[in-house]
Amino acid sequence: MYSIFILAIISCDKKVEYKEVEKDKGVFLSGEMIPDSHFLGDQKCKECHQDQFDKWKGSDHDKAMDLADSVSVLGDFNNKKFTSQGVTSHFYKKGKDFYVNTEGRDGKYHDYKIIYTFGVTPLQQYIVQFPNGHYQCLRTAWDSVKNKWFDLYPDFKVVHSEWLHWSRGGLNWNNMCSDCHSTNVRKNYDQKTDSYNTKFAIINVNCEACHGPGKQHVSDVEKLGEKYVASGTFQMTTDTAPRELVDECARCHMRREQFSEFFNFEGTVLDHYYPQLLEERLYQADGQILDEDYVYGSFLQSKMYQNDVTCTNCHDAHTLKLKFDGNKLCAQCHVPEKFDTPEHHFHQPNTEGAKCINCHMPGRFYMGNDFRRDHSFRIPRPDLSVKYGTPNACAGCHKDKDDVWAAKSFKKLFGEVDSIHFSEKLAPGITMQPNGHVGLIELMHDKHQPEIVRASATKVLSNYNAQNFVQDYISLLNDDSALVRGASVDVLSSMNTTDYTSYFLPLLEDPKRSIRIKTFYGLGGVAETDIPEVYKESYAKVKKEFYLHLKTNADFVGARMKKGDYYLKQGNITKAIESFESALAIDNINNQIRLNLATLYYNNKEYKKAEEAFTTVIEQEPTYGPVYYSLALMYAELNRVDEAIVQLKKAMKIMPENIRVYYNLGLLYDKKQDYKNGEKTLISGLKVEATNEGLLYALAYLYSKSNQKEKAKNIVKRLIELYPNNQQYPNFLNQL
Repeated sequence: MYSIFILAIISCDKKVEYKEVEKDKGVFLSGEMIPDSHFLGDQKCKECHQDQFDKWKGSDHDKAMDLADSVSVLGDFNNKKFTSQGVTSHFYKKGKDFYVNTEGRDGKYHDYKIIYTFGVTPLQQYIVQFPNGHYQCLRTAWDSVKNKWFDLYPDFKVVHSEWLHWSRGGLNWNNMCSDCHSTNVRKNYDQKTDSYNTKFAIINVNCEACHGPGKQHVSDVEKLGEKYVASGTFQMTTDTAPRELVDECARCHMRREQFSEFFNFEGTVLDHYYPQLLEERLYQADGQILDEDYVYGSFLQSKMYQNDVTCTNCHDAHTLKLKFDGNKLCAQCHVPEKFDTPEHHFHQPNTEGAKCINCHMPGRFYMGNDFRRDHSFRIPRPDLSVKYGTPNACAGCHKDKDDVWAAKSFKKLFGEVDSIHFSEKLAPGITMQPNGHVGLIELMHDKHQPEIVRASATKVLSNYNAQNFVQDYISLLNDDSALVRGASVDVLSSMNTTDYTSYFLPLLEDPKRSIRIKTFYGLGGVAETDIPEVYKESYAKVKKEFYLHLKTNADFVGARMKKGDYYLKQGNITKAIESFESALAIDNINNQIRLNLATLYYNNKEYKKAEEAFTTVIEQEPTYGPVYYSLALMYAELNRVDEAIVQLKKAMKIMPENIRVYYNLGLLYDKKQDYKNGEKTLISGLKVEATNEGLLYALAYLYSKSNQKEKAKNIVKRLIELYPNNQQYPNFLNQL
């Protein structure tokens, strides 16, 4: 059993005074940590704000985290056992303490003491302590509505050695949870020792987590008494503008990447975080929620957000509950005589089908039993469901019907859709339709669209080969939207070139820290000595921000991969390999990392390591075609032709639409002078894409080498017809 210490009683060791500094050129923030002593606690707030305190007490914010005791623990620890995916967890008590016996990170069963409770409804999780300051959230949670134990991911088998196992990174409290569930959190991760020294001022989400540290406010009130006038030291007040308030709530209600060492209320949300954009596997193709996206990303898409509706128009700021029941909530703005009628919703009054939210806010279950509604507030579009497989509220409720029925019924009841919604342009692009890029380009440049939609279209367009749209991306580097600027920087940064240096340099002084850091990464291929004098000072400051960003996120695979990519931009392959190896140490079954490493090993002439990496991927993912292709190319370059052919034949079975497989396999047969199989392979490829230039040329070349001149001439004539501007082909024909 591991030794215990209580984070709640630990305060920061470093004695510093939190101070505002004059922003250099209007962009650089102090980055100072706020001492825990500046947070006075909810009991101090209660002295003057009893009503607000009473509302907050018992709320989800209040119960976000607590020390495990007889009051806070809701689960049944009376010698109860729960089995899921072959693992049995035994919950029991020793005196006043709560314990679980379950499978640990070594695959063996151990006793763990419950240190913290986490959340309250509809589920409560439990946190145990591991060595080196790691705190882990159990995968088995308590359903506080049905009063039973359940598996957060009942259909997902996880082996103890995987990153997603509860004892490892996927359910680590320090990096996945703490920043939003406690007040004034500093993660304090040390990569060298893989240890945490995580600290916080207050264990839960108290008043000051939202409003900021109370020390100055209380001091001013005590000095001035009745003459006190608000001095602007607080956040989230009645004077906060609607969109600013949404951004302040968003800090904890969005899926995001962190860019500051800790949150200290300086600047805006984009000085600390950058939100996840609407991309495949995370959002539906039309922007509806799919993975655990939280609320911000969907709410930014809504017309409500565009019209300055804010969180507290619907939710009480302190209880977090809805302000009204049923359709009365929506009737605050939407005339009930027009909308809360069967003539509008075509359902019987006072039924589930007549509720606004069930049509305009369909939802999904996350973490097993937590139903969360989509906050993009959209009109159901079953016609898009038919085209792109996206969900719709109609078929979502009428389980015995399909999308085709829903689309026909919708058209019969409401007629044709009479306005263009951004999803009609976004969905074709995300699903990679042949002309999907056209709608994406329109969205990118349409400033009437929600900025998260514009930024997402900017990012998704890169799937259509970003090199074709460079001018579009460059133009957006000066966009009014920081989200759009960030997406443009990301795409241009992914290109292995320094061609865009002159466009990036001004963004070193961007008003938002997240954009500056993205820009520094994009400048990775530029030597520091080549930075123009006028930008050297800003470059030096952002360099510190960039490396602090990497250090802060060093316990994530993505940050270690980013560090490796940065070294690659600098041409330091040895450091890049070290970074990717360290990323693989966190998540040993992450084959994207392993594939990157295999390529780097090969480029570094470490052929044995490269082969081992490729074959490990094949063992773990035998149906992943690209790995066979990559291994084959390496064998071919090493002149292991027969082995390369074997791998390409496997790739061809798995990826019959991949033209490059046919092309390279045809060339290898040609190299072996096996013209019969070479011809057969190239013709098979042309059945997939009849006008492919590479395949046609390879086939003509093969025919010319195998004394089949007439066949070769016919193919070359076809090439001249298809590609009249290529002078190589008439010359080839003359030679024949």
